[in-house]
Order: sequence, then C-alpha cells, then structure tokens
Amino acid sequence: MGLTIGIDLGVLVGLVSIFFYVFVKNAITAQYKVYLLFHFFMMIWPIGQVGVHTTDRPHLQIFYITLSFVGLSMLGFGWMLFMKFLSLGAYYKPSRNVVLLLLAPSLLLSVAMIWNPANLFVAPVGGDFGERQYGPLFWCMILLLVASFLYSLRLVRDKARMQTHQAERARLKHAFVGIVVMAGFPMLDLLVNVLLDPWLQVIPGITSLGILASDVCFLYALRKHRSLDLVKIAQQDVVDTLSVGIIVLDEHDIVIEVNRNVCPKLPVTIGRPFELEALLDAHLVEANAKPGFLKAFRMPSGERAHTELVLGAKGEPKQYLAMHAAPILVGGSLLGKVITLQDITELKLHILKSQEQNISLQERNRALIYMQDELFQANRKLEQMAVTDSLTGCFNRRFLMQQLEHEVLTNLRYRIPFAVFLFDIDLFKLVNDTYGHVVGDEVIRRTAEAVRGALRRTDILARYGGEEFAVYLPHTNLEQAERLAQRIREVVESNTIPTGRGRSPISVTISMGIHVVEEQTDLQVNDVKQYLKELFYNIDSALYRAKDDGRNRIVNY
Repeated sequence: MGLTIGIDLGVLVGLVSIFFYVFVKNAITAQYKVYLLFHFFMMIWPIGQVGVHTTDRPHLQIFYITLSFVGLSMLGFGWMLFMKFLSLGAYYKPSRNVVLLLLAPSLLLSVAMIWNPANLFVAPVGGDFGERQYGPLFWCMILLLVASFLYSLRLVRDKARMQTHQAERARLKHAFVGIVVMAGFPMLDLLVNVLLDPWLQVIPGITSLGILASDVCFLYALRKHRSLDLVKIAQQDVVDTLSVGIIVLDEHDIVIEVNRNVCPKLPVTIGRPFELEALLDAHLVEANAKPGFLKAFRMPSGERAHTELVLGAKGEPKQYLAMHAAPILVGGSLLGKVITLQDITELKLHILKSQEQNISLQERNRALIYMQDELFQANRKLEQMAVTDSLTGCFNRRFLMQQLEHEVLTNLRYRIPFAVFLFDIDLFKLVNDTYGHVVGDEVIRRTAEAVRGALRRTDILARYGGEEFAVYLPHTNLEQAERLAQRIREVVESNTIPTGRGRSPISVTISMGIHVVEEQTDLQVNDVKQYLKELFYNIDSALYRAKDDGRNRIVNY
C-alpha cells in the first residue's frame, strides 16, 4: 500500500511540476491552452488514486474511485482535442460543434459513473471498495478510451502521410510515441490488475506511470518541434490595412500567416512550407535573377531581396507582382521573414509599351517608394512587437535578458552601479478566481502602467512571466534603488482597478525582491548568462522571502 501511494503521489507531484513549468515558461497560446486542459485531466487520476489508498471509509473510497475514472473518461476528450491541435497545427481552430461532439461521450459517461445506478459502474466486495467489481459502465469507459486511441492514431497517421517536412514528421513521431504510451500502460494495468487479478499479484501505479511518461512525450513534441508564434507579431489588423500582399514565414520557411491581399493564384497555404524555388521557376520575369534572389533570401544574417513575378496562363492577361523579402531580426537573431507582393501590372505594362510615358512612370515610381516606406514602417512595427508584451506594452523577458547580457558586462567593467527588481502581484490567483481572467488581465495591465509611470526614462520594465515583472535600473546605487522600490510599491498599492458594472473597484499589492550591485565591486564575469541566472535566482529568493514575510513588502538580497 505504501508503494502504491508513493508511486501515485510521485506521479502527481511530477504532473503538477510540469503544469506550473508550462504555465510559467511559455506564452499561453491556443495550443498550450488545450495542452493545459489535457494535462489537468491527467492530474485527476493520481489524485483519486492517492485518495483511494489513504482512506478506509467506503463513502470516501467510492468518491475517489469515481473521481479517478471520471478524470480518465474526460482524458479521452482532452486526448482527441489535443491530438487535433498537435497533428493539424498550432493554428487549427475547431468549431463549437466539433468540440461538443468530442466532449459529449466523455461527459455522458462521467455523469453515468457518478450516478452509478444499480452499481453498473462499480460495486464493493464485502462492503468495502478496497476490493471491488467493475460493471458495464466501466467497460464502456474502456471502449471510449480505445476509440479515442484509434481516432488519435488515425489523425497522426493521415497527417504523416501528407507531411514532407522533416520537422513536422519528427513532431508527429513524438506524438505517436505519446499515444502508444498513453494507451499501452492503462491496457497493461487493465490486463494485469483487472482481468488477471485472480491469478497475478497486483502491480501498483501502472496507469499513473503511463500518464506521466506520455505527458513528457507530448510536452517534448510540443516544445521541441513547435513553430514560432509569429502570428502575434504579424498582427492581422496591421497587415490587412496595407495595400500589398504579405506572407509571414518562420525560421524554417513554414507559412505562418497571409493577409487578404495575397494573390489567390499563388500556391500559399498556412502551415505548409513556402515553395520558393518552384514559385520562381514558374513565375520569374527574368530567369537569371533566381540565383541572386535565392542567395540573398537564404543569408543567415538576413538580407533584403527583390524580384518580379508574372502570373497568367498562355492567352490570359498577365499580372505582374513585385516580390520583396525582408528578415525579422531581434538582437541579431533571424526569427523569420516577411514577403510582400505588390501588384505592379499597370506599371510594368506602361514600361513595356512605351518609354515616352515618363510622367506616368515617375508617378508609379513614387507610389512604389511610398509602398516601400510603408513596408519599412510595418517591418519596424513588427520588430517592435517582437520585443514587447502584447498585454501590457512592456518589454518581454527575451528583450530584457538580451539587454542585460550587454549592460551587465559594461557595468561591471567600469564599476557602474545598477539594480534589478523582481516583483509579482500578491494573491493574483484569488483575483482570477473571484473576478475572472478578463479582470485579471486588466489588473496586470494597469499594474504595469502604474509602475511604468513611477520609473525613470532610462529604466527598463519587462514582463517576466504571468503576473511577474522585472525592472532594470542602470546607474542606481542602493539608496536610490530602495527609494524607487518603495515608490513603486506605494504607487501600485494606491492604484485602483475597475472590476465591471455593479462591482466595486479593487486594488492590489506587490511583493518585491531587489538586488543592487555597487560600483566598488571587483567581480569578474566569464559567463554572463550564468551570472544572470544566479542573479535572478538570488532576486527570486528575495521575492519569496517577501512573500513569506507577509507580502506587500520589499526584501533586499
């Protein structure tokens, strides 16, 4: 019994740790939301199993048994929905009818197991559920999980047959492993501990270990082979206002987004590789321009490239497009590319028909220059969006760490004092639970706005993750840092946030850890990344001391 509890408790701790790791370390996109829902259903099983083996009261035993198998039943729904996202891509958006269709069998079966009419789900042996018999509802649940397994396997198989991209195949391979592990362990548990129970000794924790192992496989597939989430960078309301067609590619040249002005004659599909060479072979105006364009396009440092395409079958009117390719660079790293397609048919026809129409040609050139400037401004906006947090408008964590890698070395070399703050909103989960996530987002946004107003122009405020923020203060000694930290705490505490019609506004507090490096330091840093890791570990420790000491306070490391 002790081994059984230990295994299930260990699995539960592992699943909870993975849940918080995903929640803290990742931008919660639609794909991650589905994964977290799936993960939540996984955690129900070990919770129920720990409960079953820690009580001898029948009414509590039946509660925990029912909880375990309801979680297993709902796992079938979460499993199929997550497999759809994992196999069909991060930008798959299921309709409401599809979600209800996937949910209905698990939901109905869960209600039936909770009701347990005439012990059709489970019955005690000798008045105690320590030994129990399973009824038809239990086997219906097993059939549901088998159906979910076969459906998910079919999704992965069909997608693998269509997929030619190596990274996508690797992602599907890890998803397949997760499916087999997820289905195999419970089937083994069913065989050993239910069907062969009269003849074999009970082996504890098989299903729990299978759930944990499959979760690791799914998380690896999700993180290792995910596409860069550039849809948020290429905001649709920005790109759709431009008069040119825009195609956004990730670093592997997978199409992430297209706007409404992309010519429908071009073979461009979201989630598929951008077949540049085939496009150039079929539509280049000047065939000898292909090598130069490809060379500039594939430069790892990122180069702007330009060429012209012509569309239209023989005997049809020709359409000419000017194609520009520009890199998306952040801190010297190439994150993707933006391709713009401008219709220059009229301009091209004027050039081909007559060199005498100089005035018209100059007007078209001015229009082209205007569009290029418009594109340049759009690229600048995209680059800015790549380093900022969409909710608060603050810098994001990646930009902060890139800045600190440079700033810290300079500060230490020339003995310039600096400070780093790390704070988060106290009892934020209570705000979300009480008022909902919309109000929670408003609390985060208004808190960031209040803090930004209390900082100097040279200070950097960044959203570190969730409700946690970091502040970098250059040329700041201990006295200045403590004074500014106190001002930030007071500004946040006095800030009020509306919670909706008919409800009183609320205010929140923050707990803060600070660390100041004075100018008299003679510290030598060989690995700035490791130094920053230790620095933030120390500040995070100070932050947790502030939490433990009662919140709404500042602790200096």
